[in-house]
Parts: sequence; structure tokens; C-alpha cells
Amino acid sequence: MQQSWQKCLEQLESELSVQKFTPWIKPLEFISYDESESTLRLGLRNALKLNVVREMFLSTIEQVARQHFNPETSVMLQLKAPPSANPPAPPRPRPGSNHAPSQSSSAPPGPAPVVPAPAEAPPAEPTGRDVRKATLNRELTFENLVHGKSNQMAVSAALQVVEEPGITYNPLFMYGGVGLGKTHLLNAIGNAFRRKVPHARIAYLHAQTYFDEMVLAIQRKTPQEFKRKYQSLDILLIDDIQFLGNRERTQEEFFYTFESMFAAKKQMIITCDTYPRHLSNFAERLISRFGSGLIVEIEPPELELRVAILLKKAEQLKEKDPANPALPEDVAYFIAQNVRNNVRELEGALLRTLAYARFHRVELTIPVTETASRDLLKQNQRMVTIDEIQKVVADFFKIRIADMFSKRRPANIARARQVAMFLAKELTQKSFPEIGDAFGGRDHTTVMHAAKRITELRQQDPELNRQIHAIEQLLRS
Repeated sequence: MQQSWQKCLEQLESELSVQKFTPWIKPLEFISYDESESTLRLGLRNALKLNVVREMFLSTIEQVARQHFNPETSVMLQLKAPPSANPPAPPRPRPGSNHAPSQSSSAPPGPAPVVPAPAEAPPAEPTGRDVRKATLNRELTFENLVHGKSNQMAVSAALQVVEEPGITYNPLFMYGGVGLGKTHLLNAIGNAFRRKVPHARIAYLHAQTYFDEMVLAIQRKTPQEFKRKYQSLDILLIDDIQFLGNRERTQEEFFYTFESMFAAKKQMIITCDTYPRHLSNFAERLISRFGSGLIVEIEPPELELRVAILLKKAEQLKEKDPANPALPEDVAYFIAQNVRNNVRELEGALLRTLAYARFHRVELTIPVTETASRDLLKQNQRMVTIDEIQKVVADFFKIRIADMFSKRRPANIARARQVAMFLAKELTQKSFPEIGDAFGGRDHTTVMHAAKRITELRQQDPELNRQIHAIEQLLRS
């Protein structure tokens, strides 16, 4: 049975990307296979990883397992205890045994052995101005982070950084729009690492804070203290690096911090609102360093993830205050369908709705939600027309609007036309035949193919994905 699992691993390795297979599937350990119940049991030694594998890869693993075990196989994932780091104590000699203890029998018995604290024990709160007292938000953890396709890669990379800081992905550069969870991920990494290594030197800060501290160090004539503080860190979590644009002296200092930490194999995690190469007013050598590790994009959450976020947030609010009403699923779907830009707006709509229902003592329904968050929903419901999409896409790809309707098929025109058809399906209520008519009377199957093709390509091509997000922002502005 172990050999069958090895075949499963080989197939999964061939079908999944390295970024998915290496950190998540490869560490799975074969435990047993129960033939009577057709159950394959696999284990992981990390609870956070186990949750991610269960949510994101369980169905894929089961499909492959059914090919190598039997068609009815189900997969059970369980947490395995890590191997004990302490060797077992030597057995005590039996009464009358010829084997004497190592110490003289006349020596007084020593104190009881001190049992080491478990690795996951919460650390004592550091005192003074210790950099370990990083301003982490303890409520932002991996356990309460809802993840799906839009942030899967970023969550995977973040967890891998906690497992192997300074080795696998250094720096880890995460980028995406406002309110997509970059700050939550930074705090989750810091909190997880602080639990794992209580005495680690961790700093979490906004790029503006880094600038302010450097200016203060110059004014006080303590630049060496500033340098030592950051160059002695184990982990640096810096948010919104784009705020260092146009600040040459600060960029130069950050470059030296980067070089020092990298040479010492200390982990850096950086967030930004754009891809590194699109940062303006940044030194080329710094942009090059940002790209030397792993760059991952956090995309706007898909519908299923938006619903999950709302339900999770409502559950947390009710735990804190039982007077808050429970969130019905149909209301969650209604909010998620109408608020699509980012998580902050989602939560804003939820808070308004809950407060309205609670204040007016009414049941939480879709009409109540419409009333409570009318202005926010209206802002997100601005109708986009196919004409607008065609114009914005044509301008973006520098082709003529007439090319949207023509039969010409050069690669650049065909791709722009497919993107426009894809966006027409995503952002309007038009059917496939109606969209085909708007693109020069094309058959509905052409539109279906375009939508499917762009959906597949944007998962493989980060640049195309970035372009589509940029066009969506233009259309919504």
C-alpha cells in the first residue's frame, strides 16, 4: 500500500505546480490503508498546513488515490505528533540489580528534571523597547483567515515561510489592491512565527513608519542604533512598500537593511499595491532585490470566498456579542454578489446590515440589507455596458474600436477581443448570444470559447491577469 501512495505522489507531482506540490503534498505521510473501509489515512505534522491541504487539495488527492487504490477510496487527513526531541530517560535499575547508577549511591538525589515548555507555548510578553514587541495584531491569524483561489498562492507561500524562514522564499513579496488581506497575512505570519520561536526578533511596521523612524534617527544623530535595530532582526514584515517611492535616502537605507538580512538568511516579507516592476520612483537595484524571491498576487476574492468571509465574520461578531443577529446564507450571497471589490467593503456592508437589523429589531433579510447598505450597494452596482468595455479594452491594448467587430485575427487583436468578451460576460447581465451580436454578429459559441480561454490563461499568465484587473479598475472608476 505504501507503494500505491508513492505512485499517487508521482502523479500529483506531475499534475501540480512546484509551488503547490512541494510545500503541501510532498510532506504528507502515509499512515495506513483500510481495505475493508477503502480509507487512506495520511498525516501532517503541522496543524496549519493540515487545514490548508484539507480545504484546497483533499478532492484532488482523493481523485488520484481512487486510480491507484480502488474507485471507492476516501482520504482521511490527520495531525501527526512531531517526533520527540528528548531521548527517553534510561531505565531505572531493578532492586538487587548488578547495574549501578552512574552517580554514587550516597549522593543526594538531584532536583526533579525540568520539563521543557512545548514549542507552541505562547511567549511571555517582552518588556521595554525590545523590537520583539512588534505591533502585531494578535487577532489576525491563519486560523481566522478565510482563503480561496484568489489568495491561495499567497497563503501557501506565507505558511511555507513560517516553516522555513529565510530559506525557501526570501523575500516574499505579496501585492494586490486595497482591502484584499495583505495586512492580515503579514500579521498571521508574525503571530505564527512568534508562537513557534518565542524569542525571535520580529518587526512589523508600515513603510511610512520606517521612514519616520529613520528621519528621527537622523535628527537625534543615532543612525547606527537605527541600523542595528533592523539589521539584527530575525523577521521583517513591512507593509505598503510603495510609500517609500521618491524617498531616495530611505530607499538607500532600506537597501542596506535588505542586504544585511538576506546575507544572514533572515526572512523579509513585503507587501505592495502593485507588481515590483511597476513601482514608480524606486531605485532599480531595490526593485531587482524585490524580484529575487517569490512574488505572489492577491486577487479580488471570488464569489464563494466573499460569501465565506461574510459568514466567518458574522460568526466572530456573534461570538463577541450574542445580541448580534445570525447571518442567513441568502443575505450573505446577496451582499457578496453586490460588493465585489475588496474585503473591507464587504465587512462594511455586513456591519451596517447587522447594526440596522439590531437597532430596528427586525429580522435580517435581503430587503433589510438593501435598505441598510443602499449607498454602498449602489456604488458597487454601477452598470457597465458592452460599449464601455469595448472602448476601454481597445484603448488599453492600443487597437481600434472597429477591430472589436471586424473579422481580422492578428494575435494582438484576437486577444484584446477575447478579453473584451470575457469582461462582457463577467461585468454585464448579457447572455452569450447578446454579447456575440455586440461583437459584429459572432456566434454565441465564439463568446463561450473566449470566456473559457481567458479564464484559463489568466491563471497561467500573471501579466495578463494584472492587465485584466487594471481594466476592471478603469471600468469601475
